[in-house]
Amino acid sequence: MQTLQIRNAISSDIPHLTQLEHGYRTDHVWQMNVREAPEELAISFREVRLPRPMRVKYPRNPSLLIDEWILHSGFLVAERDGGVLGYIAFVDGPAPNAAWTTDLVVGHSDRRQGVGTQLLQTGIEWCKERNLQRLYVEMQSKNYPAICLCKKIGMRFLGYSDSYYPDLDIALFFGLDVS
Repeated sequence: MQTLQIRNAISSDIPHLTQLEHGYRTDHVWQMNVREAPEELAISFREVRLPRPMRVKYPRNPSLLIDEWILHSGFLVAERDGGVLGYIAFVDGPAPNAAWTTDLVVGHSDRRQGVGTQLLQTGIEWCKERNLQRLYVEMQSKNYPAICLCKKIGMRFLGYSDSYYPDLDIALFFGLDVS
């Protein structure tokens, strides 16, 4: 078995990437609690174990990659033995000198083998090479595997946006100073 390689995406990768399993299973979620009083608003998140694992649909349509992949500032692919295993995509912003990770996907059979970690770490190096100061990652509040990954590499929870995705799910935002 060859070692995992991370490289820039090329057009012939995109049809293969759209075929990856983008959804995921989770047995935990981050549950948002809102407490409002006349002079106070308190919002908190807590990790909740679900009674049984649930299947979560990816919040974006993977087939749009065919038309949109070249609009990204960066698009890296994980590859082994000539097959694509996953990808990470970045856009500029939201702050100056920052990159925003819009997608981090690893095919179902290659999950929990360090592919996502390597993609994210290579993304950090990609930011450093471009003299960017910060990397942001967005994810659904149900995406416990991604939350764990971000925390594992030292990213901090920075905030959220309610009804962010087309299905009105909550988006969580994590960030890391890379400079």
